[in-house]
Amino acid sequence: MSKLIKFLKGQDLGLSETALKILEEEEINGSNFLDMTKQDFQEYDMKGGSAMTLVKFAKDCKEKKLKTFSSYRSLKEVLKKYNIDGNGIGMIRQFLSVTYKLEDEDEELQQCIKKIKHRLENMGTLLADSNEAIHCEYISAILHVSLYIIKKITDKELTLASQLEVVGEESTGQVDYTIKAFEELICITEGKLLTNIE
Repeated sequence: MSKLIKFLKGQDLGLSETALKILEEEEINGSNFLDMTKQDFQEYDMKGGSAMTLVKFAKDCKEKKLKTFSSYRSLKEVLKKYNIDGNGIGMIRQFLSVTYKLEDEDEELQQCIKKIKHRLENMGTLLADSNEAIHCEYISAILHVSLYIIKKITDKELTLASQLEVVGEESTGQVDYTIKAFEELICITEGKLLTNIE
């Protein structure tokens, strides 16, 4: 599956599998996609609705002149953009969170803790030079259990997706994890090794 197809699938455009298959069969890539017209898509036997959706989306992407997340050289560069002086996430003002009481004897909580422990034991010690995939395994174990507990406490319908392509007003790119409440994106996170920047 091409990067373009993965990207479009992550955008909730409501495209049919037929439309995506046409893009794949015609070997349409990202740079070609941005220049295509409704007529171009229809010449490949794509239905009018899908063709219009893709043309509008391509136009939006071109107008926003999106910058990739990975084009930032450092966290310090991102923080500076938002007038935060410093080079660590500790400089970001924290939001106030609501506290929920969990009973230590709660059977489901105990099961969740056991799952985390089992996964972490299977993976061994996290070393400083471990690759990003290993970091993501640790994060995944904790995120899945945490999300389960949050759903139980709040009765909110939340979903966790990994390796999702995200398009924002200023940036676009693939992120390691996203958490959604219905169709609203409420959290994006990356599994990165914490390093000190001098």
